[in-house]
Amino acid sequence: MASLVRHVTIDCADAHALATFWAQALDGTMGEDDNPGDEEAVVNSAGASLLFIRVPEGKSVKNRTHLDLQPQDRSRDEEVERLVALGATVLADHRTPDGKGWVTLADPEGNEFCVERSQAERTATERTATESA
Repeated sequence: MASLVRHVTIDCADAHALATFWAQALDGTMGEDDNPGDEEAVVNSAGASLLFIRVPEGKSVKNRTHLDLQPQDRSRDEEVERLVALGATVLADHRTPDGKGWVTLADPEGNEFCVERSQAERTATERTATESA
């Protein structure tokens, strides 16, 4: 049997604070024994588990790996607004006039992630394209 991904691990300065942001962003839960000041904290969600580990060095370059989020019960634009209200920052807007594209954000410690269209938005765009053809 092949290996399974147990966690996606993210280096950070404050494991508890960053895990709190991502628990809210993903509607997930933090580990019961995760407390402020801990060296690590875990977030469990309907998708992947994220493990945050405190490291001494700061982020210095673009992520080589990042998360792509797809909203489940709201539009991409509504999700971007919600995440910004939680503390994310918009880095780049790749939305196109036809409704496609994504928005690149940074979490409170500067880790990049993207918000794509919801499945409902993808279906609506495909339906419109089919009807126009």
